[in-house]
Amino acid sequence: MAITEISLNLLRAFDAAARLGSFTEAAKDLFVTQAAVSHQVKALESWLGKSLFHRTSRGLMLTDEGLLLAPTVADALARIEQGIDLLRGGVARELLTVGVVGTFAVGFLMRHLPDFRRRFPHIELRLLTNNNKPDASTDSLDLSIRFGDGAWRSVEAVRVMAAPMAPLCPPAIAETLHHPADLARWPLLRSYRAQDWPAWFAAAGVPPVVARGPQFDTSIIMAQAALMGEGVALAPPAMFESELADGRLVQPFAVDVDVGAYWLTRPLARVERAAERAFAEWLIERAGERAGDRYPSIPFAFPHARAAV
Repeated sequence: MAITEISLNLLRAFDAAARLGSFTEAAKDLFVTQAAVSHQVKALESWLGKSLFHRTSRGLMLTDEGLLLAPTVADALARIEQGIDLLRGGVARELLTVGVVGTFAVGFLMRHLPDFRRRFPHIELRLLTNNNKPDASTDSLDLSIRFGDGAWRSVEAVRVMAAPMAPLCPPAIAETLHHPADLARWPLLRSYRAQDWPAWFAAAGVPPVVARGPQFDTSIIMAQAALMGEGVALAPPAMFESELADGRLVQPFAVDVDVGAYWLTRPLARVERAAERAFAEWLIERAGERAGDRYPSIPFAFPHARAAV
């Protein structure tokens, strides 16, 4: 079978199953039966001579071959759709899928999206939140916004925004905190980064208090727990400006600690598209405006990105 004989439906079925991790959900997305999607994926696997999915009790997981094929198929289908829109006389739209840690999405990105839509009406932005562990292959992500040190494998990263951590709590708890040692009176709400609280106590110049509060995988949920009086959160005040401004949260101590930053990442293996560059430039610009930084007038780009030709 020549490559030109591969049915487009086979590729669409694989793309939907790869994105959604389920033949059932892929069938809903494509308005066909689950059996049809399963049959089409099996037909593609038979033609390739490779398994594309592991079928598990928890759903579908891409094999190494599937991980390699998924972004290529997703990009090709998006380009086909754009070309058809253009030939039909419509406005050619580019789909851009961005994975973003939930705290940054709620604390910064959402309020700036109207500006992005106004400036880039041809880009259809799809946001997928995660707990800071995106998988660019299985989630078909073009870009990801993550928190950390920027040292991740198989991606290049550009620093977007500093996010120093500080204790945050409701006013009723803040009234009991006169010295960092007073934090021992309350549960210290924790993230999966066990080093954060010890780093803050070191910055405050006092012996660490053992954090025995609940553990959370996102600061946005941790802050909600603090708002409910469950303890003191260690989170980036920059992401909770509205809660601090209206007094629902208080930063009882001026000390903060830098344990990471927000970074924009893209897979090294992919060719950079115009929509990715536009989003990156826009995000760096908006983050710079917030921080009062001045950015050079030259166009922003990832240092190793290869532009589409």
